[in-house]
Amino acid sequence: MLNPPPAARAFLVPAAVVVTVLAWASAFVGIRAVGEDISPGALALGRLLVGTVVLAVLALGRGWVAPTRREWALLAGCGVGWFAVYNVALNAAERHLDAGTTSLLANVGPILIAVFAGLWLGEGFPRWLVVGIAVAFAGVLLIGLSTSSGGADVIGVVFCLVAAVGYAIGVVAQKVVLRRLPALQVVLTACAIGAICCLPWAGVLAGDVADAPLSSVLGMVYLGAVPTAIAFSTWAYALARTDAGRLGVTTYLVPPLVIGLAWVLLDEVPPVLAVVGGVVCLAGVAVSRRRDRAPAVAPQEAAVPG
Repeated sequence: MLNPPPAARAFLVPAAVVVTVLAWASAFVGIRAVGEDISPGALALGRLLVGTVVLAVLALGRGWVAPTRREWALLAGCGVGWFAVYNVALNAAERHLDAGTTSLLANVGPILIAVFAGLWLGEGFPRWLVVGIAVAFAGVLLIGLSTSSGGADVIGVVFCLVAAVGYAIGVVAQKVVLRRLPALQVVLTACAIGAICCLPWAGVLAGDVADAPLSSVLGMVYLGAVPTAIAFSTWAYALARTDAGRLGVTTYLVPPLVIGLAWVLLDEVPPVLAVVGGVVCLAGVAVSRRRDRAPAVAPQEAAVPG
């Protein structure tokens, strides 16, 4: 239904938002569960291969806008940063951190996006952005302190921050190409590039899938089909039909949902200090967006997927 009537649209837009938020929240829990049987690089490759196939099916019949040479370079940056580096580092982080702490740390991504946009796209550093950076950094320090009793957990914090940096670099590159190229085409192309980058883990993936229980293999397929492919599509659908600032706020629901799902499904709860640090991080992100009514980054870039 390309052009649903207003009554149907009033239902479809909130439904698309709910699907997106739940799917991205479930991804953090899914990675934590599947990561015991499938290594970080192999899981990223499997997830991206599935996501590429599903996105290709969703893109059938939509046509193709030929990218320029510069747009191909930016698409490559998006695929490498947002899909390859982000997914591998996030998978590695969740081998050391619980799902809730990981989701809280990942939400510093929007601030990093604003920083890179200020450096590379000339968007500047408004006062509220600088304040938000300071507040979010304090939150990261609190999360680091909560894991200081174990060196492995600190490694997880580092991996999570690497994931946030890769994501931020990728979506700043995405911002430029979205000015001309269709959103679904951009996501499909970047996802395919990310999968190509992860091909060195193809042999590991084959071995892990052969040894892993069926539940973990199906979990990997779920991560590629739902949080990667379907959730990006429902997000784009809602984004085209509602206020961007209002929609961006819905991503703040992801960490609480992750903590709740992880508690029920994995019987794990983040350390109290990590939760406090995560709330401080989210407060820093909120403060950084006070500069203007118009967000400094494209709304697609404000969300932090799982």
